Amino acid sequence: MMAIVALVLAGALGCTASTAPATAPKTTPAPPPSPLTGLPSDPGAPVFAVKIDNTAKARPWDGVESADIVYVEPVEGGLTRLLAVFASRLPTSVGPVRSARETDIGVLEAYGMPALVFSGAAPPVLDQIATAPVAPTVPRDVPGAFRRDDGRPAPVNVYVDLAALRRSVPQVEPARDIGLRFGPAPAGGAPVPERTVQVGSTSVTVRWSRQDDAWTVATGDETAVFGPDRRPVQADTVLVQRIRVGESSIRDSAGSVSPIAITVGEGEVLRDGRSFPARWSRPAPAAPTRLTGPDGREVPLSPGRTWVLLTEQ
Repeated sequence: MMAIVALVLAGALGCTASTAPATAPKTTPAPPPSPLTGLPSDPGAPVFAVKIDNTAKARPWDGVESADIVYVEPVEGGLTRLLAVFASRLPTSVGPVRSARETDIGVLEAYGMPALVFSGAAPPVLDQIATAPVAPTVPRDVPGAFRRDDGRPAPVNVYVDLAALRRSVPQVEPARDIGLRFGPAPAGGAPVPERTVQVGSTSVTVRWSRQDDAWTVATGDETAVFGPDRRPVQADTVLVQRIRVGESSIRDSAGSVSPIAITVGEGEVLRDGRSFPARWSRPAPAAPTRLTGPDGREVPLSPGRTWVLLTEQ
């Protein structure tokens, strides 16, 4: 009898030891979504806005495919330039870097204190940049982060290393909420396989690629590409902002007036191969942009890369 009791006790003790709760594995919380892309990101990542040439001799660009947001802006002579905003990824070569315009200041006011990376500007524009909430960043101030490509003609041969620049411009603030919302597409929308928009006198065409689930971008008849295998530059969402364009006091060497984009008006959101009408508004230059549909609800963007086409009403 004592042997049986001993065996029962031994079995009970064995069961107790084998069912002791195991230590739960530690989990790393997921990074918060970026306010610029809606995707997980480094919340402390600084924002760099790079002014990039968009003439035929400047293409293909470097690094634009890695931008969180790209604005296509009208400049003098009916041409366009890009203002490419980076935070999630900082390529080691972006460009060609060109001169800043007044429109850049208005576009960036909602970003807080981003770096505005440019090659130069007219004196009146430099005066405005000096008092604007941006960190002006030009080659002469941070020469180690810029290079010239001897294979390209000036002035479209200046490139910037944003990874190196991050270590040299400490006052740049991380990404903040600029008003964009991300999520599933709203109901409705009209199928749009492609859309051509006039920015200044330049045609910009976006085409939906069902295979890639993204939009390709073309200036005139030239599709934007990157890399040695010439892959297309793509956007997950294209925001068409119809704007009023005013004239500044700035003229280029040919006497053409530099336009100023007034950033409020009507528009549309292109995502998932469809078009959704949207009104966009900023009650103040530093306020976030709101995108609302005909029902007054906010229109979400597809998470990822966004291109903004500033076209005249």
